[in-house]
Amino acid sequence: MSKKILSENFDNPDAYKLAVYEKLGGYRSLEKLFKTDPASVIEDVKNSGLRGRGGAGFSAGMKWGFVPKDTDKPKYLCVNADEGEPGTFKDRKIMVQDPHKLIEGIIICSYAVGIGTAYIYVRGEYVTPINRLQGAIDEAYASGYLGKNIRGSGFDLDVFIHRGAGAYICGEETGLIESIEGKKGQPRPKPPFPAVIGLFNCPTVVNNVETLSNLPFIINEGWEAYASLGTEKSKGTMLFSISGMVERPGVYEQEFGVNLWEFIENATGGVKGGRKLKGVVPGGSSSPILTAEEARNTILDYESIAAAGSMLGSGAIMVFSEDNCIVKALQVISRFYAHESCGQCPPCREGTYWIARVAERMEEGEGNPGDPDLILDVCPHLMGMTVCVLADALAMPAKSYVEKFRDEFDQHIKEKRCPYASSAASSVMG
Repeated sequence: MSKKILSENFDNPDAYKLAVYEKLGGYRSLEKLFKTDPASVIEDVKNSGLRGRGGAGFSAGMKWGFVPKDTDKPKYLCVNADEGEPGTFKDRKIMVQDPHKLIEGIIICSYAVGIGTAYIYVRGEYVTPINRLQGAIDEAYASGYLGKNIRGSGFDLDVFIHRGAGAYICGEETGLIESIEGKKGQPRPKPPFPAVIGLFNCPTVVNNVETLSNLPFIINEGWEAYASLGTEKSKGTMLFSISGMVERPGVYEQEFGVNLWEFIENATGGVKGGRKLKGVVPGGSSSPILTAEEARNTILDYESIAAAGSMLGSGAIMVFSEDNCIVKALQVISRFYAHESCGQCPPCREGTYWIARVAERMEEGEGNPGDPDLILDVCPHLMGMTVCVLADALAMPAKSYVEKFRDEFDQHIKEKRCPYASSAASSVMG
């Protein structure tokens, strides 16, 4: 059984309450934290191997280290709780079941970097998580875990919730910062990076909910304990949102280094109804699909998933069975990305729209023989050509769908219909 770091309190229905969280060992890390030099905390997080769990997988401690130490400007922490990647719902689980763990992680990060104000940017649809978080923040203030002179340490920290308005693009760190500032949520060109010029033109750390929730374990148990888990380059555990055609969809924590399909099968009971496996999307809708054979022969870690031609991303695993339509899946995600494009970059604004149009006509039985090749021709003109990676987020899976399941696209065009249309499980994503 995988070590539980993030989900250890998920089975306790009252873990969101401060009194219960404290009995479970919550906030125990602060006594040790406030006796440790902030620079040493950053080094410990670097040594632990903790990588960002929001999608990019960049070293958390290294990211903190980019923030200038000698500056007269205030420093900020932006907690990315937008969770807009289709198929992803693990941060929601933390915020509802164990919000104080996130707050404890926020305190640790803020102390290490010298941050006095943190904003939790939550997607507006997450009403229950927002309410749970606000309740936990109120409890933390009342008990001296937030505010002035936390627990007599001399360290001050204020935490605020900022509700988003449902824009996928605000999950990108600079789009998130723009939104908090009250501007249109559009990504900024980089450099400069947020660590130097971020929120209100001040040094800023942007970390995902799951990333920060790992910190209490690292402080309590030591970086060595965290680094002992996982593989050489993929340390620790990760929360995976597993959905699609499986018997038991849900959020599951797993240590890196196991076989991808064996993990899915053991956690969820395998493909629903005894159907055959067609493919697996391992990291949210923006990650290229893996065939059944690839999924069965891939190790679950950042490097192995990349070597298989995909990416771990946000850990949102979507399982396709034999009666799922790949063309329908492309129609759904291309429509989503075309709608969510902020429009400032022509390759993204125009390219996502055209892929969505071509995918729709193929699914509706109006495709042309050259449509699959047209998609393959358009994709390279989207990748690496824009301010952020939203265009890539459609181009990468679109290319993989056409290349790995070309026969399905050709069949739609030849028969002028969707051969899966009568199946109740025709699309995982729609």
